[in-house]
Amino acid sequence: MEHKLTCGIEIHQQLDTHKLFCSCESRLSEDGVGSVYRRLRPTTGETGEIDRAALAQFRRNLGYRYQAVPGVSCLVELDEEPPHSADSEALETTLTFSEMMKARTVDEIHFMRKIVVDGSNTSGFQRTALVAMDGSLDVNGKDVSILSICLEEDAARKVEADDAEVTYRLDRLGIPLIEVATGPDMHTPEEVLEVAYRIGTLLRATKRVKRGIGTIREDLNISVPGGARIEIKGVQELRLLPLYVENEMNRQNMLIRIKGILEGRGVKPAEFVCEDVTDLFADCQSKVIQGALSSKGKVLAVRLPGFAGVMNGDEGKLRLGAEMAQRARARGVKGIFHSDELPAYGISGDYVDKLRAHLGMTGENDAFVLCAASAAKAQSALEAAVARANEALIGVPEETRDPLPDGTSKYSRPLPGAARMYPETDVPPIRVTEEHMAEVRENLPELPEETEARLVSTYGINAQQARQLVRQDHADIFERAASVEGMASVAATTFLNTYGELESEGIDITAMSEDSVIGVFTALSEGVFAKEAVPAILREMARTGKDARKAASALGLEAVDEGEAEAVIAKIVSERLDFVRSKGLAAVGPLMGPVMGALRGKLDGKRANDLLVKEINKVL
Repeated sequence: MEHKLTCGIEIHQQLDTHKLFCSCESRLSEDGVGSVYRRLRPTTGETGEIDRAALAQFRRNLGYRYQAVPGVSCLVELDEEPPHSADSEALETTLTFSEMMKARTVDEIHFMRKIVVDGSNTSGFQRTALVAMDGSLDVNGKDVSILSICLEEDAARKVEADDAEVTYRLDRLGIPLIEVATGPDMHTPEEVLEVAYRIGTLLRATKRVKRGIGTIREDLNISVPGGARIEIKGVQELRLLPLYVENEMNRQNMLIRIKGILEGRGVKPAEFVCEDVTDLFADCQSKVIQGALSSKGKVLAVRLPGFAGVMNGDEGKLRLGAEMAQRARARGVKGIFHSDELPAYGISGDYVDKLRAHLGMTGENDAFVLCAASAAKAQSALEAAVARANEALIGVPEETRDPLPDGTSKYSRPLPGAARMYPETDVPPIRVTEEHMAEVRENLPELPEETEARLVSTYGINAQQARQLVRQDHADIFERAASVEGMASVAATTFLNTYGELESEGIDITAMSEDSVIGVFTALSEGVFAKEAVPAILREMARTGKDARKAASALGLEAVDEGEAEAVIAKIVSERLDFVRSKGLAAVGPLMGPVMGALRGKLDGKRANDLLVKEINKVL
């Protein structure tokens, strides 16, 4: 069977322990203290070569500044002190998860150094260790291979950046991560999502992982027939995984189509002959060009024979120009111009014609690319852009890409290889005995499907609700809420429906502590307000930080006594007496809207219905 897609996932999950190589707390902080400035350089890996991804990052010529956080970072994070022994709880969690994946654990764990010179680690490398391999996972009846399970340290957190310098905070650096790598076993975007959900629920089943945005990240390795392996690194929105996969499939197929067009034209790799055309554009009104010239910059251009129409053609379906621009921006410029998009952006047709003549462009398929910036940056950017244009002749180049919020991605760096790894000499090997693993097997946590069955039998919810609660990571808080008498059904509705509605409004439900949310159900069970008021109260709590009772009071949603409710309902019936007498009890449905609107969540809907029926019967 021929597949249109091949995809594997790497999932990185933060563990809720101390940091991996010191006793600092593993939490984020908004208070950075002081800073240390460094520059990083790539070194040769175990193969004796310099990794191409590290070299590309080094060529960006950036400096890095690091903010410390008292109690959350120490000399280990600053790379001024050797790492301590690996955290035992983080190691135990990784072994437990490996056993849940039916993976084969190694006899001895050795940490390695993975070269990273983008500034995200003060040392210039990340420590990582292979713990287990050759596991398997059942997802909807399909066996998905687990290639490896590793334990590694998370990177520093980027807080600020400009063209010359990036500032990182050391709070996240060193937080333990489990890295789970699947085989290339997924062949539809929907399958990718299902596998990610399954791995995520199993990780959470250990009860030792952090939760919330940023605590779990997915890397996607995607290829299509005739394409190449592309890594989209650091996806945080699980629900967007299918969109990233679909967009990458479309991008690769677009590049394959461009390759065919160029081959049909007999196009050869373009030579990098960079021409200074500053004089041609001296009076051009383009803001980008004028900005560069006012800063004593240059306008440089390169001819691209045969590339017309593929940089931005076929009504936007061919977009090699966007790929070239991303490579150029990685060299520090804001962008480039190419002939498929001109005249535009303040560059009139006259300037295009003059440039074409200057470059000797006589063929109808000839194209050009130009850049306005400092001479050095413009030349470097055009080198990268032309190199990317030439890569179109081979189709899809292997690379690492960064995810964008809209489900697309942008170029980050070349795909790394084995040259970035070399042994860690500061952390001793860790023996894993059969006796230890036997103890791990005896203490495995409850599996997600076991949790689902228990929620159904214990709290009376249906199987679909139980599955969604586990899948959406609400099972633990649901159990706390459902333990409040009579609250199981309301709690299920709240976490599965109300939470989604609030999130779609842009409300940060994570701003509320778990204890404060449980307070909503406690107050509801005591009759402080009606269940119809729960969404509004949660919204107010997230917005103001008030507890449930104060939020209900601020909104005027405290429950009314029955006498007050009867008076409100009697008034509504009296005002619509003719309608009520003509419809009889059929008027109950139409009048429930005005009744609940008047009571504004102060009375339970069922009780309001009962009182309305009673009042209508009085006048019939």
